Amino acid sequence: MHLPTNKKQSAAAREHCTDLNHYDNQLLTYALLLHDWLNQPGYVSLFFMSLIASTLLPLGSEWLLITMLLAGYDPISTVAIATTGNYLGAVITYLIGVWGGSWLIETVLRVSPEQQERAKSYYRRFGVYSLLFSWLPVVGDPLCLAGGLLRVNFGLFSLLVGFGKFARYAATAIITLSAV
Repeated sequence: MHLPTNKKQSAAAREHCTDLNHYDNQLLTYALLLHDWLNQPGYVSLFFMSLIASTLLPLGSEWLLITMLLAGYDPISTVAIATTGNYLGAVITYLIGVWGGSWLIETVLRVSPEQQERAKSYYRRFGVYSLLFSWLPVVGDPLCLAGGLLRVNFGLFSLLVGFGKFARYAATAIITLSAV
């Protein structure tokens, strides 16, 4: 697209821009804000990135943890904040399993029936201790969801999921700091 060179072309360009769908503009605005926010690492960004990574969006938060550690952030605080955000995201997924319907599980969380069945098979094979693997990609969120669907005791859920997520972030921090 070329830049307008006269008043008539400028007016046509402005009219075109106002015809854009409101949602397209809003989505672009939120995408740019999220991009800018995530490009400024800090504890708040790490918390929300870890929380989101454990709920709705297939994101990873380890890259931000590593970036912050390499930038000199306190390792204990960094691991604690990442673990807390990721644990709270798992709790949201657990609660969706307890109270959510199939529409919410399959449409919003995008957990397919196959993924739900795979998570339940882990439960059949390993029992409730499969929640220690809730940090794994692809199967981790469905494990938390299955924990809610199967009404696993919340205290036991918290202990197993919290430990698994802490171990993952602690191992990532140890490997990162020992490589430097």
